[in-house]
This record gives sequence, C-alpha cells and structure tokens, in this order.
Amino acid sequence: MRKALIVWGGWEGHQPEEVAKLLGGLLAEEGFEVELSDTLDCFKDSEKLGSLSLIVPVWTMGSLTKEQLHPLLEAVRGGVGIAGCHGGMGDSFRNETEYQFMVGGQWVAHPGNDGVRYAVNLKEHPLTAGIGDFEVCTEQYYMHVDPAVEVHATTTFAAFGPNGADVRMPVVWTKTYGLGKVYYCSLGHQAEIVRMPQVSELMRRGMVWAAK
Repeated sequence: MRKALIVWGGWEGHQPEEVAKLLGGLLAEEGFEVELSDTLDCFKDSEKLGSLSLIVPVWTMGSLTKEQLHPLLEAVRGGVGIAGCHGGMGDSFRNETEYQFMVGGQWVAHPGNDGVRYAVNLKEHPLTAGIGDFEVCTEQYYMHVDPAVEVHATTTFAAFGPNGADVRMPVVWTKTYGLGKVYYCSLGHQAEIVRMPQVSELMRRGMVWAAK
C-alpha cells in the first residue's frame, strides 16, 4: 500500500485542517494509507519521509528550520512525490528559495482578492482529460513561475494599465525535482473550492500522478 503524508497548518484563513482532510479522503479512495500531521517536525524524520510515496503540504506561509527543510528536499530529490494546491504549497515558507524552486512557482499577488470570477482553461493531457474548462469565483493567483514547468491549465489576467497586454497565468503544472514528481494547482483558497468537482478531480489525478 502506498503511503501519503499530509502536513497541515500555517495561516488559518485557508482552512488547512479541513482541506487536508478532503485531500486525505481523495487519497484514501485511491487506496493510499494516509497520515495527517499538524507539525513541521514530521519533516525531520528522513528515514520515514524516504519510505513515503507522496507528501502533501497544506501549510500557507510559516517558516522551516534547516532540520525540517533539508530532509523534505532530500526525500523529493530521491523520488518521493509532492503535490498540493493554492497557498498550502504555492505560498509556503517564503524565505526558502530552494523550496520554491522545487514547487516550480511562488504566489506574489491576487488582484481583486477573494470573489473574482474567472475562467480556468485546461490543456489536453491525461491529467485534465474530460474535465473541460470551467469558471470559479475565488482568488485568482498571480505567480512567479519556473519556465521549466509543464503547464496543464491557465487563466487570463486583463492587461494592467493602458499599455499592457493580457497575461496567461499557469493554474496547474507539473515538473520534476531530482527523481521526484511535483504537481501543483493554484485553486483551493478554502475547502469549498477544493470540493468543486473539477478541482477535486484535478487534485485526485495530480496526487496519484506524483506519487512514487
């Protein structure tokens, strides 16, 4: 049985415990043995991390010690998958640039804050097949993104100012970090967004894809 560790905490506005339980339920349906932890100290156990198939961070902002960060990076470089959504993975540990390099991007803004209605446009790929484009009403994440990622879904930001151009911003991407597979989806501001059928299915497929 494949093992997944979901680590939740950080800024409470993203409802980390509830989101962690939702993602854990999706993984359990896929046959994973799921452990939930509310402490970053679980990252200190390098032997345990190396035995996992998947790590799912649900931890917005916060900070990591070297004793927590290095085993996490080592586990993913060694082949353990990592997958997550929204600020729980894409706005974690803002001072740790190597973590951001592993993820493939970092949140920098959400113009309009929560409640923006926008379209999510999916590209053809097994991770997105049959889901189709959809609309959400939530935060629209503007991110700094590694150009090496493979993009599977995008959204459009209207031009900023009269001389600007519209911006196509990645919403879902994959990449590798060493031997580990990385999956990220910028949707998931709160549990109600994760519960959306399209978002749940994207996360289900992405987590299964990333798992070792």
